Amino acid sequence: MLYEMRLPPGITTSMVIKIMEKYDVELVQTDQGPVLQGELEELEKVKDEIVKYLNERIKELEGR
Repeated sequence: MLYEMRLPPGITTSMVIKIMEKYDVELVQTDQGPVLQGELEELEKVKDEIVKYLNERIKELEGR
């Protein structure tokens, strides 16, 4: 079964490309905006990576 996960604000195009290359997910355009679509297990891994990326980016910006 395929699930969908909305992309949070702050995710760059390059990050989406890396995610799509690393995980078995697809970028799908919906009426509510772009979502990643894939198996639940893959989307959970993607979520963890996105959270890690955003936390690193926040730390970078706080250091300025």
